[in-house]
Amino acid sequence: MPAPPLLHHHVTGPADAPPLVLGPSLGTSTAVWEPQLPSLTRRFRVLRFDLPGHGGSPSAVLPDPAPGRTTVGHLASLVLALADHHGWDRFHYAGISLGGAIGARLAARCPDRVASLALVCSSAHFGPADPWHERAGLVRSKGTAPLLETSPGRWFATADMAGTAFGRRLLGDLADTDPAGYAACCDALAGYDLRPELTAISAPALVVGGTLDTATPLEHARELADGMPHAVLETMACGHLAAERPGSLRDALTAHLSAAQEKQCPRVSRTG
Repeated sequence: MPAPPLLHHHVTGPADAPPLVLGPSLGTSTAVWEPQLPSLTRRFRVLRFDLPGHGGSPSAVLPDPAPGRTTVGHLASLVLALADHHGWDRFHYAGISLGGAIGARLAARCPDRVASLALVCSSAHFGPADPWHERAGLVRSKGTAPLLETSPGRWFATADMAGTAFGRRLLGDLADTDPAGYAACCDALAGYDLRPELTAISAPALVVGGTLDTATPLEHARELADGMPHAVLETMACGHLAAERPGSLRDALTAHLSAAQEKQCPRVSRTG
């Protein structure tokens, strides 16, 4: 029996470095993490993946892309399959929005697998289910084209950001996203509510909240940070993808990951 298909992904960085998985937000691809990649790959073996129907991942990787069937748990299982494929029993994880929700789900349900967690402009609950089901229905009937008018206002803090090379790249990824995969991810967000399980997340966690984020306002970040026992909240003047502050996000992630790695593998002082 053939093995189930894997999510499309890229792995970069030293082969013997600690593994780090980076999860993208809804409608984007592995490209959303490119500004942070040069720094992170110096010390970590970095795996970036595409969500089903996004980038290079076909919607067919989902067990059942039919309306209402996909959950964040299904997406988390696909990420675990990637880690297993590469022989990683334990890994660091950072994710933006839906990518963060996947990591939080993993940290709550599979604490032995997640060494540390970073949630960027994410949430434990992305609001009522109906708007997500409505968006899923819209995309299933008309594709992602209608979203190209509204996504810049949700993703970026300023209209100028959408016109940059990076902004155009991300919007191009949205235009190319397969409707079935995008809609299934909307279904996953509709049914997601990790608030009762936040206290079960034992991994050291960084929560990044954007003060200009209208998709997941700062209250979402505060709820995450308050709910997890070992979480630190850092705020930035950025929109939903933190695209306006690539350097600040890089520095926050680097400091968080370095501290987590140091705690797990402390240096031994030797005296002659």
